[in-house]
Amino acid sequence: MNQEHDKEFVEYVVRAIVDNPDKVVVNRKVDEMGVLLELGVDPSDMGKIIGKDGRTAKAIRTLLRVLGAQSQARINLKIMEPEGGMRSAEMASETPVMADMPETTSMDDLREISEE
Repeated sequence: MNQEHDKEFVEYVVRAIVDNPDKVVVNRKVDEMGVLLELGVDPSDMGKIIGKDGRTAKAIRTLLRVLGAQSQARINLKIMEPEGGMRSAEMASETPVMADMPETTSMDDLREISEE
């Protein structure tokens, strides 16, 4: 069986799902843990790849598990967060807010309440 068969399979399936098939990128890495496929898509297509409650991503991973069983290999899929994605924007906005907050403990909060 072709060693790149798993990569081609993911590219084929994902391109059929997304609105921007030309922006689908799959990188294949092999290490002692098995095969890692890193999937990159257009930020507007992330919802289609993940699906409702992650069902689409889980289905693709299940199919990869079957494909890997045929070639006695462990195949993992990592969906790469695009630059400017929602999660990266949330994380960036949370960091400065947390840095600006003073460090307090519950004891400090209780002292303030009792002093009022």
